[in-house]
Amino acid sequence: MADLRTNFIGIRSPNPFWLASAPPTDKAYNVNRAFEAGWGGVVWKTLGEAGPPVVNVSGPRYGAIHGADRRLIGFNNIELITDRPLETNLAEMRQVKRDWPDRALVASLMVPCTESAWQAIIPAVEDTGCDALELNFGCPHGMSERGMGAAVGQVPEYIQMVTEWCKQYSRLPVIVKLTPNVADIRQPARAAKAGGADAVSLINTVNSIMGVDLERMTMSPATGGMGSHGGYCGPAVRPIALHMVAEIGRDAATRGLPISGIGGIGTWRDAAEFIALGCGTVQVCTAAMVYGFKIVQDMIDGLEAFMDSHGHATIAAFQGRALPSVTDWQHLNLNYTEKAHINPALCISCGRCHIACEDTSHQAIFATRDGRRHFEINEAECVGCNLCTTVCPVPDCITMREVKPGEIDQRTGRPVGADYLPWTRHPNNPMRSA
Repeated sequence: MADLRTNFIGIRSPNPFWLASAPPTDKAYNVNRAFEAGWGGVVWKTLGEAGPPVVNVSGPRYGAIHGADRRLIGFNNIELITDRPLETNLAEMRQVKRDWPDRALVASLMVPCTESAWQAIIPAVEDTGCDALELNFGCPHGMSERGMGAAVGQVPEYIQMVTEWCKQYSRLPVIVKLTPNVADIRQPARAAKAGGADAVSLINTVNSIMGVDLERMTMSPATGGMGSHGGYCGPAVRPIALHMVAEIGRDAATRGLPISGIGGIGTWRDAAEFIALGCGTVQVCTAAMVYGFKIVQDMIDGLEAFMDSHGHATIAAFQGRALPSVTDWQHLNLNYTEKAHINPALCISCGRCHIACEDTSHQAIFATRDGRRHFEINEAECVGCNLCTTVCPVPDCITMREVKPGEIDQRTGRPVGADYLPWTRHPNNPMRSA
């Protein structure tokens, strides 16, 4: 059985699945339920300085984009950091850590960008027994307008400065949470490392407006007729997160910097992809909010099964294994060739591949009639773009295969593609008006 235990910058947890700093980690009740369900750790919802509590809106805080089957694709929120008193949060964190000593408990912090503010909050947070500090330099709404969150995370000099303060005043590991709302993620990551950060976590949410209510002519969702930009997350941001994780992992200035991956993780496979690009743990929010805390059991079971089937005894055994495959476009092998192949036994003759290729790509798929309509690949015109595999509704009906230089087409006895005729003149293609 695969061993899912992790040791991330000295923080031990029974598995790499942590809950990100967000509404699911706002209070002891939630966190206790999460640990009972099997989560390996939590990052407590971001704490602010002592004083008057933050006031959240009491109207809609969330917006969503759904697929045709109502499955959630993207999620947006305008919620701020915790609106509960600091002392209440600290007392609950202390009790939770006492009750669950084997689980990771990380404190997320966001206070004004002054040395005195950070110096004041750190001792009280350390007294809870938490395992690390996560500096929230990512939140793109509300708090950023007050000079915190992404307002810090978009300025590398500020990141380095605050990180240095926290390393000076804290004995705990410091994780810097990065915003994706920058042109080059490597710059803030370098600044975090220069400031002494033990790790980075990313990505925080993407600045966004979810939509417009065309009947009321207001943005949607809205509170009392007005709305605000918010933070976008969920499955739709996962490719952005994977890219940024890989950029930090392969940058010479930050290579080896521990990473906790965040962004659209909802299955064991998502988590495995982040780990394969170098992450030591993963943080989840949207999936837990949509499906509940018990989703972690599917993640644990799936990751164990994957690791067992591939002979990975530990997380470290495949951590970062995919990173060497990431390169810049200029280094790609332009002599490598793939062509599409349609399996006629699986094809349902819907024609989506043909229309997509004919209208928007390379006119490399033509239709023939042999009792019924079916489709073939014109390999001479196929550039291997794989648009057809993307639009085909039948799994594995269209696949891509590598073509070796000089490969002979077994059907014609000639080099692959040599029997090409433009589809408009192909003797088997009656489909221009079909």
